[in-house]
Amino acid sequence: MYPESIIQAFLRKFGETPAIIVRAPGRINLIGEHTDYNEGFVLPAAIDRAVWFAVSPKDDQGLHFQALDLGAAFQTNLKNLEKSPLGWPNYLLGCFSELLRDGHQIGGANVVFSGDIPVGAGLSSSAAVESGMLFALNELYQLSLSRPDLARLAQRSENNFVGMNCGIMDMFASLMGREGCALKLDCRSLQHEYIPLNVQDTAILLCDTGVKHQLVDSAYNTRRQECEEGVRHLQRIYPNVHSLRDVDINMLHSEKNHLREVVFQRCKYVVEENGRVESACKALKEKGLPAIGSLLYASHEGLKNEYQVSCPELDFLVDHTPDSLNFFGARMVGGGFGGCTINLLKKDAVEGFQTYIARKYREKWGRRGDLGGFRKPPRSPRDHTLVQKNPPIQKI
Repeated sequence: MYPESIIQAFLRKFGETPAIIVRAPGRINLIGEHTDYNEGFVLPAAIDRAVWFAVSPKDDQGLHFQALDLGAAFQTNLKNLEKSPLGWPNYLLGCFSELLRDGHQIGGANVVFSGDIPVGAGLSSSAAVESGMLFALNELYQLSLSRPDLARLAQRSENNFVGMNCGIMDMFASLMGREGCALKLDCRSLQHEYIPLNVQDTAILLCDTGVKHQLVDSAYNTRRQECEEGVRHLQRIYPNVHSLRDVDINMLHSEKNHLREVVFQRCKYVVEENGRVESACKALKEKGLPAIGSLLYASHEGLKNEYQVSCPELDFLVDHTPDSLNFFGARMVGGGFGGCTINLLKKDAVEGFQTYIARKYREKWGRRGDLGGFRKPPRSPRDHTLVQKNPPIQKI
């Protein structure tokens, strides 16, 4: 379907072929949730679902966007970059806004985009939109920005224009994925290490609750504020603390009676989750994917009880994973309040698990969740963010 369908849509919309085609992947996060904006560690990997863009520059300052999946269009210009009540255009407008803020010389653009990343499922469809749009503009206007530079701009776009105080993990993973590897990222320095997944007989399966989260309107930003409250207090006792990244569990417990209980719980989860990322990387290198299953369960318990970003449907999927030697671990993935669980199991057990969990979910909720398997290792960065200039096409 892609990219031919968006090329044809671009031709119908604008009467010409696009100058460039870009593919920007979503991501899964093996472990390390809500640690990125606390300058901690994360372990994501790019996936085989993506957002595709067809883009051409404009001689004037006009911006024309078409979202194929929504059947919607939006039009404005570079002199009128105001937040749209429609919501979806803001993920694109913010990219232009941040480039102009940094003094880059850019013009307008015609844009058609579409993809197969489920929206609100915790697979970072919004980060793929921002990363893909910035990647296209970088190529079209020869800005010579590096991929880490683009990731920072994408994060700023979502922070400043969309209003979501997210970290950099999603954008960095979309732009920097590597074939057969997870990406251990230090969200403070952006130093990163590729950790071989060595999938072999193990499958990574996603189960989508069908509950769509809306993180801007949720308690996501509140969680960040609670973490920052904890850091401000700890800084008075430990001057070298700049974020929860610098806090160990003993330091945190020493100040428990001086912190609000909810703040202590939020901070405790983040501190322990950073430790789980380190443990997961070590286990992956030594024993492979099955060895991190217990860490996934521990992560989910923290997200459910301490960070409180799960929901009943997510908990149900994790609680009903089979007690079997063929099943290794599960947890919610993404920002929370809906979306997917990630499951590690033997490849030859996938079909039986899909049948079992779909039946259980339907019996409980009266509907079935969507089951999506990502059993192939992520592709290389050049495959994930693909540039095709002057794509060939036959007019229809």
